[in-house]
Amino acid sequence: MARYNGPACRLCRRVGEKLFLKGERCYTPRCAVDRRHSPPGEQAANAGTQRRRRISEHGTQLREKQKARYVYGTLERQFSNYMDAASSFTGVTGDRLMQLLERRLDNVVYRLAFSESRNQSRQLVNHGHFQVNGRKVNIPSFMVKPGDVISWREQSRSNEYYKTMKESWPKRTVPGWLQMNAENVTGTVAALPAPAEIDTKVDTRLIVEFYSRR
Repeated sequence: MARYNGPACRLCRRVGEKLFLKGERCYTPRCAVDRRHSPPGEQAANAGTQRRRRISEHGTQLREKQKARYVYGTLERQFSNYMDAASSFTGVTGDRLMQLLERRLDNVVYRLAFSESRNQSRQLVNHGHFQVNGRKVNIPSFMVKPGDVISWREQSRSNEYYKTMKESWPKRTVPGWLQMNAENVTGTVAALPAPAEIDTKVDTRLIVEFYSRR
């Protein structure tokens, strides 16, 4: 299945809630979820007159899984692989799944407030603007581990985006499992993210139940 390249706001409207896929815009009146309360598609125009079907248990589980996929920008097979890996670890499967998703390099770049959204951080990583422990990494799904240092490549420090970002860095609160170095504009993975430090609002129990049907 190819990566979704359509409007990000359409995904939020599809699940009926904000997924904060467009950074600061999601907090403004321009947010499509606030302006258009109906789901996308031709049927939306008749949403007020049509009788909505009750979502089945399987549909609820599927929607929760899709929410997590949309937030972290993963492909279907990628997400399934994360689920398989989480199931093989000890502990709560849902917590292990979220831990794996949070350890993606594109997510870490976002969590360090180097970008406005995960989509933007994915693009920055793809374009080779970051290095991990001094080595260039351009794979968004690269898994970081405690002790890893994420920094901007020297060539990237001269572009306008970096200069503008640095002036107001960090714009957001950085979670406790990451440490910032304001002088060098770098981030260090201090520990694995604890469940209480992950603010992504998905019900992992429903996701685990969805995959238990396989």
